[in-house]
Amino acid sequence: MDVVRSAIPTDTRAPDGRTNAYVLGREPAILVDPADSSETLDELVRERGVEHIVVTHAHPDHVGAVDHYATHIDRPVTCWALDRAESRFERATGRPPDDTFTDGDRLTVGDGTVRIVALPGHAPDHVGLVVGDDGPVCCGDCAVRDGSVVVGGEGADMRAYLASLQRLRALDPPTLLPGHGPPIEDPEGTIDRLVTHRERRERRIKDAVEQGARKPEEILENAYEKDLTGVSDLARATVVAHLEKLTADGELSWDGSTAMLTDR
Repeated sequence: MDVVRSAIPTDTRAPDGRTNAYVLGREPAILVDPADSSETLDELVRERGVEHIVVTHAHPDHVGAVDHYATHIDRPVTCWALDRAESRFERATGRPPDDTFTDGDRLTVGDGTVRIVALPGHAPDHVGLVVGDDGPVCCGDCAVRDGSVVVGGEGADMRAYLASLQRLRALDPPTLLPGHGPPIEDPEGTIDRLVTHRERRERRIKDAVEQGARKPEEILENAYEKDLTGVSDLARATVVAHLEKLTADGELSWDGSTAMLTDR
């Protein structure tokens, strides 16, 4: 199945300032993550006969032009949301979804299908799209080729994110098509790198607490070696997500403001 990527400049914290929109198949086609409109994307939408709009998750830098395309495409269009995440979709896009899907559902596009795979963690409503039977996977913000994924803030769940990385690995895709940055031609190596990064960060956070750090700001000073200018809020949110995971694992105690060692 034909897949076309269009990198859209948008208000995102991603390093290149762009979000990838994808058009999957043709007549009909699926538009994935329209962060904003552009002449290039407008042309793709017209040429390929988009009749479905899907977002990998309802973060603002992935949904900015959902309403625009749903309104301006000159044919009936179905906007999809994950079942039980309809209100989240509506708050982000300004319109209710037309229909919902669940994990494992398939959408027919042209001569093939696209399978929905739940990949929560970065966001609670995060999904991936498996193109064809064994084709590439649109993985949203589950993975990036370079750097790491922020897992923090409302609805973020570090345990779920790590489980989603393992599920993504089990799909054994030939290529990952991320929400930001270039295609990932080495999915297994990239997933290994992301898991290792999270394990190392978790170890440093736990060490910081064991050394007496209690507040997120104190933990940041001990757990991060790099300059956090401009991204300290993202780093803090990630620290909190790790503390929540460590608490769920029984490794620490985190009450929402203070981290403590547990008696084991």
